[in-house]
Amino acid sequence: MVKQTGRYALFQATPDSEFVKETYGGYFNVFVSAFGEEGEQWDLFRVIDGEFPCDHELEGYDGFVISGSLHDAFSEEDWIIELCSVCHKLDVMKKKILGICFGHQIICRVRGGKVGRARRGPDLGLGNITIVQDLIEPGGYFGEEVPESLSIIKCHRDEVLEPPESAKVIAFSGKCDVEIFSVEDHLLCFQGHPEYNKEILLEIIDRINKIKFIEV
Repeated sequence: MVKQTGRYALFQATPDSEFVKETYGGYFNVFVSAFGEEGEQWDLFRVIDGEFPCDHELEGYDGFVISGSLHDAFSEEDWIIELCSVCHKLDVMKKKILGICFGHQIICRVRGGKVGRARRGPDLGLGNITIVQDLIEPGGYFGEEVPESLSIIKCHRDEVLEPPESAKVIAFSGKCDVEIFSVEDHLLCFQGHPEYNKEILLEIIDRINKIKFIEV
């Protein structure tokens, strides 16, 4: 019997594509495969559909992941306002949050930064980002040896324009000034998608090109 080692939740801010449902059983499985470990319990909240944990349930989680989305993190849609409210509560509680793409931008918004359309235009594909090594402690986010750069899948048209005052910008690229930022030791945010693989990226590019969401 495997001992339970932690409880985590995915705040899914995008609907499952038909491809991801057929191939992986949904984005939830993609995220758990990427970040989960044996013995952990993971729960799914489709925040895009208004599904959120109750306030009294928040304490029972060790951490949260906020997914990407086709929606704007600076929007005033009801579910996005609710997501910001929940994230503010989690921040006050010092709960660990991993924000990815849209999630990265939501945490920026919650923390008082500024989000908007990417200054240098949309970014799609595999890109290299530079790690600010002086801001990373060995044994922390990247292990004992901090890499000088990382390759990561990118798929966004918005970005963090001004990081929160309390944030450490720990990675950047020629396309985006704030690729990764952290706040204290409980908030970590990526503009890119460490959970995606090439197969998922290609399907997304094809899908968003068809709806003219991002011109490629």
